[in-house]
Amino acid sequence: MNFVAIDFETASNVRHSAVSLALVVVRDNAIVDQFYSLLQPNVPFSPRNSQIHGIYPEDVVDAPTFAEIWPTIAALFTEDKLVVAHNANFDASVLRACLDQAGLPEAHYQLLDTVQTSRRLLPQLPNHKLNTVSAALAIDLAHHHNALADAIACAEILIREQQLFGDDMLKEYVRHR
Repeated sequence: MNFVAIDFETASNVRHSAVSLALVVVRDNAIVDQFYSLLQPNVPFSPRNSQIHGIYPEDVVDAPTFAEIWPTIAALFTEDKLVVAHNANFDASVLRACLDQAGLPEAHYQLLDTVQTSRRLLPQLPNHKLNTVSAALAIDLAHHHNALADAIACAEILIREQQLFGDDMLKEYVRHR
């Protein structure tokens, strides 16, 4: 299976307030590349968000904006590409809001949510949070809420689900954005 796992962390509940972004490229069920960047959101930080992910305004003073990194990653978000996230509605909405805030065109890609797949394929779990699903599948998630650690865990969840349940089971979860 080939896909890109994505994870954002935000400064606040404002969707275009991304402070970090991670992408993990998977080819033939193996992680082959990773991208991580802090981002300058140019909005106030919520203390609660910083408490969760550990990123503070002083950490992003010299960070690029989303608009500055988009040319580097845009090729991963085309109609023929599968993008995967744990709670994909959140990450897709952050991506859409960041593009809109930057005055960039909307991205069109295929999207799969590992929360949805894990609910269907692992119904016995007490919940389907990233850390719970990771633990159930023996996936290391030592730095939960670090965008790169979360994107790697998401990628490994989908790889493991594909190994356990096959491609056909997962295809029904792909949506077009």
